[in-house]
Amino acid sequence: MATSGTATFDLEISEVIEEAFERCGLQSKTGYDIETARRSLNLLSIEWANRGLNFWCVEKGTAATTASTSTITLPADTIDLIEHWIQDGTGTLQTDLPVSRVSVSQYATIPNKLSEGRPVNLFVDKQRAAPVVYLWPTPDKVYTFAYQRLRRIEDTGLVGSTTPDVPARFLPALVSGLAFCISQKYPEAFVRSSELKAEYEFQWDLAQQEDRDRSSVHFVPGGYS
Repeated sequence: MATSGTATFDLEISEVIEEAFERCGLQSKTGYDIETARRSLNLLSIEWANRGLNFWCVEKGTAATTASTSTITLPADTIDLIEHWIQDGTGTLQTDLPVSRVSVSQYATIPNKLSEGRPVNLFVDKQRAAPVVYLWPTPDKVYTFAYQRLRRIEDTGLVGSTTPDVPARFLPALVSGLAFCISQKYPEAFVRSSELKAEYEFQWDLAQQEDRDRSSVHFVPGGYS
């Protein structure tokens, strides 16, 4: 028999929820069942951000600096910066110059934070509303501050009209994780909790091992503060 010739399988949020309930030996019957599952999915996405680097959430961004202003506010859904550099010039004369990241204690010891020039260091202040980047020296003119950022996984949208903001290879881990969360909430499914937790961790490890940078890694010792 012939194969389908396609590789586009995906799940809507409603199907993720339905599959997770079935793994718990339950059925989602009420609006509250759907709402509590959506809440668990959103919390699960935050947990995944805490587990490490999710490559599908790495995005490039740019921001124009302002002369005599040292701060840049990043998009509110930014978790952290991965790489960062200053672009100076235009066209074939453009140069990308790396900017080194320093700790809060290293930034605090800079004697003159108002000195101006091309930024060579930055400190990321992770505020609740949005991270703020402090550049040093303070830009003496308009530069392009370019960066690769790690953003949050998008929130779960309306059930039945959206798909999860995860690659297909992470769907087994997403369903398994939600099933475990649901088993923590429903007494009749709690008996399966340990089994569902083990399956969740197994599926997460499988997906995470695949979601990695396969290029050669070169470690350079850094200073201590």
